[in-house]
Amino acid sequence: MSRVTLNRRLELEAQQRTEDGAGGARVQWQRLGTLWAAIRPRSARMASGETGAVSRAGFRIIVRGAPQGASRRPGPGQRFRMGQRLFRIEAVTEMEPDGLYLICECEEEVLP
Repeated sequence: MSRVTLNRRLELEAQQRTEDGAGGARVQWQRLGTLWAAIRPRSARMASGETGAVSRAGFRIIVRGAPQGASRRPGPGQRFRMGQRLFRIEAVTEMEPDGLYLICECEEEVLP
């Protein structure tokens, strides 16, 4: 296993849905905490978005392990925030059998 350097400060956020009173719901993002991470690029491509072309970039984000159910353990559907950049978490798995680190497969969307 290569050495992991956790040198990026990320905010972990989760969706919180609230009823809007008209039969729909509003989605807000709630901050769960701060995690230190290593960010490694994975892939990039152009895709069609609702308002036109968007650049989609894949990243592998590595964070310290946390037990299942812990609020500091990332999960699919959550996201990381680094300043104005947002990384949607698609999948999470342990990096090694001891679970010291977690690998989060993420995607960032950027409008050109």
